[in-house]
Amino acid sequence: MMVEKPDTLKQTLLARDAVADVRILESSEIFRGANEIVIRHDGALYRMKITRQGKLILNK
Repeated sequence: MMVEKPDTLKQTLLARDAVADVRILESSEIFRGANEIVIRHDGALYRMKITRQGKLILNK
């Protein structure tokens, strides 16, 4: 597995998004002021949290 530098990865993602018409959502729109949400996917529930450091964690 190859690990890319952050700048290279960002450029790759931006190029892919421009071509693939990937929908981008702002986390503030999803969380609406909360620090935790629950997502139902294929009948399973997943918990997404914003950490104190501002990162996202997804748990099943």
